[in-house]
Amino acid sequence: MRDLEGLLVVTLEHAVAAPYASGRLADAGARVIKVERPEGDFARQYDRHAKGGSAYFVWLNRGKESICLDLKAQDDKEILAAMLAEADVFIQNLAPGAMDRLGFGPSELRKRHPRLIVCSISGYGASGPWRDQRAYDLLIQAESGLCAINGTPDGPARVGVSVCDIAAGMNAYQAILQALIARGKTGEGRAIEVSLFGAMADWMNVPYLQHRYGGATPKRHGLKHPTIAPYGAFACADGKVVLISVQNEREWQRLCADVFGDADLATREGFASISDRVANRAEVDRICGSFFAKRDREENIELLIKARIAYGRLSDLDDLSAHPQNRFVTVETEHGDVELLAPAQEVVGREESYGPVPSLNQHGASLRKEFAAGKVHQVA
Repeated sequence: MRDLEGLLVVTLEHAVAAPYASGRLADAGARVIKVERPEGDFARQYDRHAKGGSAYFVWLNRGKESICLDLKAQDDKEILAAMLAEADVFIQNLAPGAMDRLGFGPSELRKRHPRLIVCSISGYGASGPWRDQRAYDLLIQAESGLCAINGTPDGPARVGVSVCDIAAGMNAYQAILQALIARGKTGEGRAIEVSLFGAMADWMNVPYLQHRYGGATPKRHGLKHPTIAPYGAFACADGKVVLISVQNEREWQRLCADVFGDADLATREGFASISDRVANRAEVDRICGSFFAKRDREENIELLIKARIAYGRLSDLDDLSAHPQNRFVTVETEHGDVELLAPAQEVVGREESYGPVPSLNQHGASLRKEFAAGKVHQVA
C-alpha cells in the first residue's frame, strides 16, 4: 500500500507551482484528478522537447487523471462540486478571487466540507495591495530580490529554472502533508494560502538579514561566494573548470600545504582568516587560479581529494546526463516513454513506481460518469 493511497486530490491547475504539489501527492499514491480548462493546461504547449510533449508538463503531471471542464457551464460546475464532495484535498492556482466568483471559494468549500483541505496558490497571496498583480516566475525572481544577488558584477541574471514556482509548489506540498497529519488528530481540514512571492522571500532570508542587520548587502559575484574565499570556479589547463569551497581555516591550511605546497601562505598577512581572504579576494583568486591553470582538471581533483578539499565540476547538460550519481525513472506519455531524473527522496528498501502522464481529457468520459451520480452540491 502506497503512503497516500485512498486519498482523493482534485486540482484545478496550470503551469508549474500547483502541478508540482499535486504531482508529489500523486507520486506518494494519492489519486489526483487534474481539472483542465477546455483548451488544456497551457504548460502542455511550452515546448515539444520531451518526445513531442512539453518538458515541464511531462515532469510535473505523471500519475494524474485529466478531465476538461468548462466552469462557466452549470453541468460542469456540478461535476466539480461532486468531485469536491468526495475529495480530501483541493488545490487551485487561479487568480485571487476567481474561485469565489465561480462558487468554489475556500471559505464556502470549508463550510460545505469541513474535512476538506483547500490549498490556494497565487503570485502575491490572497490579500495585500498587490494581490491582483499578474505574476510569473521571472517577475517574482526580480520582485523578490533574487535577481539582485544572482548574476555577475556586470548585471543581474535569472535563475535558469522556474525556482519561484518550484519553491511555491514545495511549500504547498509540505503544508498539505502537515494539514493531513493535523486532520488525523482533529478531523478538521483547513484552508492554506501559498504565494510565489512568499516562498521566494522566505528563501531570501539570509541576504535580507545580512542587509538589514549587518549592513552587508550581498553583491553579485557570479560563481564566487559573497562572504567566503576561496570559493568559486577556476580554469584548468585542459580548458575545463573546477570549483572549490574552503569554508574554515583547517581546510584553508590543508589547501595551502597539501595542494599548493606552501604551508606558510595559510598564515600570511591578508590570508589568515576568512574575512582577510574576502577582503583580499583578488589576490587569493589569482594564487588559486595560477595553480589550477597548470594542470588538467582531473589532476587538480586528485590533489583536492587527497587534501580533503570540497570540489565540484562545472557541468554542462551533457555532463549532467552522464553524471554517475544520477538516478532515473521512466514514465509513460502519449508520445512514448520518457526517462526523467528521479525525485530527490528515496525510501530505503522500497522501489517507487510512477503513473503515466495523461493526454488532454484522457479520463473525461469515465470521470463524468463516475461523478454524475453525485451531483448533490448545487452551485450558483
